[in-house]
Amino acid sequence: MTGNDPTSASEVITRTTIHDMPRDATFKQVRTRISDAGRRRLLSWGMDFDSRAMTLGTKIEEHWEPQVKEMWAANQEHIRQSLIAQFGEQAIDQKVENFLCIGAKPMSVIAYHNRFFEQVRRSFVMLDYYPALVGACALGERILNHLILDMRDFFKGTPEYKQVYRKDSFDKWEVPIDTLEAWGILLPEAAAEFRALKVLRHRSIHFNVGTYSTLRADALAAVIHVSTIIEQQFGSFAVRPWFISGTKGHVFIKKGWETHPFILTYFVPNCPFVGPLFGMAPVQNGAWNIFDKADYGDGAWTDEEFAREYNERDPKQVVTGRSQERSYLASATLVHRRGEE
Repeated sequence: MTGNDPTSASEVITRTTIHDMPRDATFKQVRTRISDAGRRRLLSWGMDFDSRAMTLGTKIEEHWEPQVKEMWAANQEHIRQSLIAQFGEQAIDQKVENFLCIGAKPMSVIAYHNRFFEQVRRSFVMLDYYPALVGACALGERILNHLILDMRDFFKGTPEYKQVYRKDSFDKWEVPIDTLEAWGILLPEAAAEFRALKVLRHRSIHFNVGTYSTLRADALAAVIHVSTIIEQQFGSFAVRPWFISGTKGHVFIKKGWETHPFILTYFVPNCPFVGPLFGMAPVQNGAWNIFDKADYGDGAWTDEEFAREYNERDPKQVVTGRSQERSYLASATLVHRRGEE
């Protein structure tokens, strides 16, 4: 300032932007310190999915244009060859049928269950039905246990807490299912799938001679139950209570859900905190760079206003790697540590 500048040093307001935050900052630190937090939303982000079954299972219609039919046929043959490379050529027709039966792998937010579920799916495709059945049931139980252990410290003041706070694991499914429903964690559809899987689990894990005659059907049912649980509860691209509706191409988390225990634990570590003009570009090993403006200004947008700003954004204003704005990795500024919310 010069001697003629009427603004005193005490009147200069320093604005903190998302670019000023250290890369190991927690989400709580980011959302409470940056000046434009009210104009940003968490971008739902999960890239662990497999949609090949959708393409392979699509019927090529006679009325399609010849070039369209040729393109679909080429894509389906490419997928079939990828399945041969992945699962082997022996009994490939049955393997392809199994692959189609279990359907697409759900587009889930990256979480602990994804790697195990891939092993369950692979077992079913490979005609290893008992490992698939037992694995799916065990994975369902593991997801329930994780949910209880991850969530219970957030709900110490509830009547349900006294039923679960001392145990390190739960093999009686009704207790964690009922508790998670009471806490508003489990969606109704996911709870129903857990209960259906519980029936299969008890019938299959405990000795039941009838398992031999229903093995493939039971294994398929178990895989579908787990797939639906993951898709319902952890899906990164869907209609869910915590997602803003009506956005095009991407899904964002509602402002009122940002501090919900479930969102903090499973979504925040993988969701960049962006404004409507963010851009993105792939980098090596399946990672992505997120580019964004440093500052969207004062004030707060409602979820509807944010959706409108995003849907009506000028493509020329979208921040890219060629822009002057700094980039940051999707999870770089969104670390969530237990006990800090």
